Amino acid sequence: MTDGLPEHVHRNRLAWDRLAPEYAEAGRRAWAEDEPRWGIWGIPERELGLLPPVAGRDVIELGCGTGYISAWLARRGARVVAIDNSARQLDTARALQREHGLTFPLIHGNAEAVPRPDASFDLAVSEYGASIWCDPYRWIPEAARLLRPGGDLVFLKSGLFRLLTTADDGARAQDRLLRSYFDLHRVEWSDDGSVEFDLPYGEWIRLFRASGFTVERLVALRPPPDGSPGRYDFVTLDWARRWPSEEAWHVRKSPA
Repeated sequence: MTDGLPEHVHRNRLAWDRLAPEYAEAGRRAWAEDEPRWGIWGIPERELGLLPPVAGRDVIELGCGTGYISAWLARRGARVVAIDNSARQLDTARALQREHGLTFPLIHGNAEAVPRPDASFDLAVSEYGASIWCDPYRWIPEAARLLRPGGDLVFLKSGLFRLLTTADDGARAQDRLLRSYFDLHRVEWSDDGSVEFDLPYGEWIRLFRASGFTVERLVALRPPPDGSPGRYDFVTLDWARRWPSEEAWHVRKSPA
């Protein structure tokens, strides 16, 4: 523990405060989009259909970064609250709120322990936020606590295949396995000192059930033949056309 934070949360905070300036321009472009686009390949929401209706619903984004997903949801009538571990990422989010004249609460904190009461939200969402940088054994039960009965959790993360084929230095995904599937949980990246998390599929399902969720969908994202990952170089288009570089879960909290 450092400054009251779990060690991995502190390490990820330091890493993302350093990285935040590199993501400011991408955040600005995403805020200007009319439609949500998911992941590094920018696949439109109209093609994936990951989100349930949001108008009039209370929504929390767990690990919001520059806040573009929260902005998309707020424009569609959601009452949004967003939390992120990096103060510098939130500085960018506040600047973009001012540019676009759109305001919603931004919390600097750990998505494994959100300062909001039980059953405060109808939807929790995360794209490369809590979904990879928080310990699932902490943040999945926390999401369940925050959601009302029947509430939805939608999150997008790195594909399990990509993690299994990427070395600890964060270099580009290979066409061979480099780590153990059965030992998946915590992955430390030597290039920036950050800590990422993932689980085997069966353990995800066990954790969802233990937290009161039922699985609605698991979506493997495949980019179009002419797709581009933009500034991201950790996976090639050819690789991602053969194996899923990203995947999304939709789970629902059991009704009372």
